[in-house]
Amino acid sequence: MAAYSMDLRTRVLRDSDAGMASKDVAAKYAVSRAWVDRVKQRRRATGEVTPRRQTAFRRRTLNAHHEQRLVFLITARPDATLAELRDALPTTGRTQYAVARDWSAGPDR
Repeated sequence: MAAYSMDLRTRVLRDSDAGMASKDVAAKYAVSRAWVDRVKQRRRATGEVTPRRQTAFRRRTLNAHHEQRLVFLITARPDATLAELRDALPTTGRTQYAVARDWSAGPDR
């Protein structure tokens, strides 16, 4: 999702500075009240109103082979616990799977 434009940010802050309530500003520009409050708070705290740089997302831990193996394991033993599925996956020296993340790669993603 792209960041809101500087034009929108400027209009939101101008209306807020003129005394319009955050709820009304949000309704006028079809944004959330929380976003209006965050923009105002960020300007108060840092003086900045520009969008923050988007962070890079963490890459998947499972490669295609491991994902196929996990699908096979789930199909073969649908009653297996997440810990059992994790233990059945091959690991390399630096790759370790967390139980909470294993399920996100299941067949029903």
